[in-house]
Amino acid sequence: MASSAPAEQAESVMQALHAHVLHALGAQAQALRIERAVLGLFFTGVKLSNGVGGMCATFFDRACCGPSGAARPMPGAIKGLKAVDVLADLHRPQDLRRALAIATLNALAQTLWQRDGAPANVQRCESEDAFHALRICPGDAVVLVGAFTPYIRALRQRAQPFHVLELDPAAINPEDMPFYQPAERAPAIVPQADVCIITGTTLLNSTLDGLLGLIRPGAEVAVVGPTTTLIPGPYAQRGVTVLGGTRVLDADALLDVLAEGGTARHFFGHCAERVTLRLPATPANASNHSIKGNGI
Repeated sequence: MASSAPAEQAESVMQALHAHVLHALGAQAQALRIERAVLGLFFTGVKLSNGVGGMCATFFDRACCGPSGAARPMPGAIKGLKAVDVLADLHRPQDLRRALAIATLNALAQTLWQRDGAPANVQRCESEDAFHALRICPGDAVVLVGAFTPYIRALRQRAQPFHVLELDPAAINPEDMPFYQPAERAPAIVPQADVCIITGTTLLNSTLDGLLGLIRPGAEVAVVGPTTTLIPGPYAQRGVTVLGGTRVLDADALLDVLAEGGTARHFFGHCAERVTLRLPATPANASNHSIKGNGI
């Protein structure tokens, strides 16, 4: 699904997020270590030595019928690692070490929030799904990158025109297959969207930059899911208008849930909550719904 990023954005979203966290936290980041980690079936989570937690989708390799064994972190060797050293794996190919690094990045982003408060110039809503922050007009062409079943249901109820780009067609419910498009059709489908909703797991599989490079100016763009790092600047600079991520409320309770194969329905409302940010307008994301796509 990946595509080359725009020429003016030589730095990837992941590189920008990494640099921002290290710069903003400074010596505080250098002092933090991994206190506990769980590489769960669906999500990977960490707890830092300051008690703050973070998570990321676990890379699932269907060929192995489970989480990928490629480049797996050494069991028993994760506890005590310096958080900044774990972040070096942010730039690896997709595997379990990269998932652990993104979970650590998200814990550091939450550490930054706890120290400095919510980022300036954003509209923030806690415990609300990002879908409700999207500005979707009747007749807007919507593209979902990832099989968001609740979003599919909501769009069908609205009779909204939409497509679902998905790497794995088995993730699509049979009744939703008329809306399915193979992921490799992204270059043809995404530029036509008035609204594009992208799963945060594109950070894990390195396709986010390519997708953002396909979106036409003025489109409404959301990056959502527990993998999403809640640092708005790098996204807003690339045209994103809405971020939907997760704040861990109780790191130990979350890791207990993940260790038992828990999914979002098990931790939301218990030890984690949704956080939605509407990002400030920039030249890249200025809303302009008077410009419509060609229809999909």
